[in-house]
Amino acid sequence: MIHLDFTFMKANIKYLILCFLLIGVSNLFGQNLIFQNVSLVDGLSSKAQNNMSVKVEDGKIIAIQSGKMDAVEGFEIIDLNGKYMMPGMIDAHVHLRSFSAAKTALYSGVTTVRSMGVSHFMDVGMRELAKEGAIESPEVLAAGYHVRPTMADGFYMDRPDLAHLKKDGIHGTEIVSLTGQAMVDRKVDWIKTNATARAGLPNTDPREPYFDVEELKALVETGKKAGIPVAAHAHGDEGGYAAVAAGVKSIEHGTYLSPKTLDLMKEKGTYLVPTIAIVSDLKEPGGDYDIPLLAVRGRHMLPRIRETAKTAYEKGVKIIAATDTGYDPNSVMRLGLELEEFVAFGMSPFEAIQSATSEAAKFLEIDDHTGSIQKGLEADLLILENNPLENIGAIHDPLMVVNNGRIVVDRIFTK
Repeated sequence: MIHLDFTFMKANIKYLILCFLLIGVSNLFGQNLIFQNVSLVDGLSSKAQNNMSVKVEDGKIIAIQSGKMDAVEGFEIIDLNGKYMMPGMIDAHVHLRSFSAAKTALYSGVTTVRSMGVSHFMDVGMRELAKEGAIESPEVLAAGYHVRPTMADGFYMDRPDLAHLKKDGIHGTEIVSLTGQAMVDRKVDWIKTNATARAGLPNTDPREPYFDVEELKALVETGKKAGIPVAAHAHGDEGGYAAVAAGVKSIEHGTYLSPKTLDLMKEKGTYLVPTIAIVSDLKEPGGDYDIPLLAVRGRHMLPRIRETAKTAYEKGVKIIAATDTGYDPNSVMRLGLELEEFVAFGMSPFEAIQSATSEAAKFLEIDDHTGSIQKGLEADLLILENNPLENIGAIHDPLMVVNNGRIVVDRIFTK
């Protein structure tokens, strides 16, 4: 009797393992799909291409053609009836802290995110789980902790060997470099530093600079040795200019940047990730920020960041879209709101779309596999009812989201 039970258990364990493996393979490689009657917005052309077909196999786009494709055994045909297909969006500045937040981001049409600061290197773990198809998540580029004068408590819990840094804080080129190396050691994709104080805390002045040029250069050099770029949070101009001069790849926010700093950004090819829309959240109850005193700050910051982003655009500084949200249950911030801000200061809808697709992928150096709809790239796709090239607000209503060739949201009800 015991022998029979044990044999039965072994058989069931093998069956369960096989099921999990098959589920993992399905999640990783996606579905075999043929989309017919597509109005294609590929992220590269400023005009939609009508009556197109897109073929997806094992998570990748394997063919794009005008007109209908022949039915193929093993492929599901989905007739979009003229609906619009664009690349899945890239949110270049997020703070995802849970699997449910990652799922929320994905279901909003975001298929790639750049994490810009979380505790306990959760983004590194989420990146690996997403690669394995173990969670419903966008592709994740991780940064770990902010490198700043006073590191988050969790940093020292994760790296108690660096306890000696806690007493005096992160100051001086050697210590800044050592802290940056701690991020490199955890295999981050980006190093995030705070060149100025934060805006989302009522007891800080976001103009306050944190590091000088030499300290920031040391951090940039640490990242460069490992092939890892540096992104600098900077609201104030002094800290922002120092970060640009030091060679960071992007300035996050940039609220009070001067024309001089913007000119240097243009000269050095530094990107601006302004996160305009989240500033409006400072003024409103609920959402990501619900501190009454921050409403005062939001009222003067919002017109200022809008002005800075407009000036940057007119000067030819490259601008990338991002939300700066955690996609938490209380968050109402979505990437479409940022794209509306971009159109409001002068971008065309096409340029705004590129800032969250093909140009964002180029900035993040992932355009070899995502960011546009091309043969050979991953099938990261967003299906919309209306043309986003004519009305950027169409992005707020994703009818279907395809992530690595797998349909994760279907409001067209194809089944």
